Amino acid sequence: MSGAEVAGLIVAVFWAILVSFLAVALVRLAQTLRRTTELVAGITEQAVPLLGDASQALHSAHAQLDRVDTITADVAEVTANASALSSTVASAFGGPLMKVAAFGYGVRRAIGLRAGDTGRARARTATAGTPLPAARRGGRRNRSKD
Repeated sequence: MSGAEVAGLIVAVFWAILVSFLAVALVRLAQTLRRTTELVAGITEQAVPLLGDASQALHSAHAQLDRVDTITADVAEVTANASALSSTVASAFGGPLMKVAAFGYGVRRAIGLRAGDTGRARARTATAGTPLPAARRGGRRNRSKD
């Protein structure tokens, strides 16, 4: 065998080893792609029903929000009606009731003055000149030591 034949044989062996490694890599790549395809198919099978359920839940939530909007509008209308009724009642009965209360107070005061019992004046004079008892002047801290 000549040197060229040995060199050709060595190149052929390295070429065969390289082709073997590439063949193994391609086989593993094919297995990985097959598993990836199966995984994507499984996810697709599970995702489609989930998306349908999510869409249905979203439509249901939208319907509930429409109901809440309707209820909120009705409550706002009831509140406005109650406010209007309250102001109407206050304007209709507030003035006359204040006049009746003032008249009642005036009558009581006139009767009290006529009877000689002023109530407030008597209460002021009863406490104005009397000193407070020692117990009410202060606690132990304020007492002088004998």
